[in-house]
Amino acid sequence: MVKTFLRAFLKPLSFIPAIVMMYVIFSFSSQDGTASGNLSYQVSEFIVETVNEALELGWTDGEEEYYIQKIHYPVRKLAHMAEYFLLAVSVSFPLYVYGVRGIWLPLLAGAICVGFACLDEYHQSFVAGRGPSKKDVAIDSIGAAAGVILMQILCFIGRMTVFRPLAKNKRQA
Repeated sequence: MVKTFLRAFLKPLSFIPAIVMMYVIFSFSSQDGTASGNLSYQVSEFIVETVNEALELGWTDGEEEYYIQKIHYPVRKLAHMAEYFLLAVSVSFPLYVYGVRGIWLPLLAGAICVGFACLDEYHQSFVAGRGPSKKDVAIDSIGAAAGVILMQILCFIGRMTVFRPLAKNKRQA
């Protein structure tokens, strides 16, 4: 009785991480072009300065600036992939909890993530200094595909190692 109540109460809460992730992505997309560029520039700067200090390379300010500029674009695109990777994981989990299995899980989760990527790019067309990009949708889709694949692997491992032995024990009892 208590287990049934807890499941019924907790199941809908499994969607909260996906909703939070969608909000985070939407918030980043709401930044104007300058703010968005500055944020990724700061991340690039942090990476270059950390590498310079950790490896004791002794780069000058000019060399650091060169490397910051060199990695700035890849950092921006990796951020896109990471956001949609996390979105795919956070969308796949509640779908799995609600019984979506097999090929339907990656298809549905992937469709939700790619659909959100398209809507997000459309949303960017209304933000100053930003615009929609098919390339960004493709990059987002790669991140989403990686997240969906990871969830498929984790769900398979869980079924084989945790849930199948539990089912055998229940049948034997």
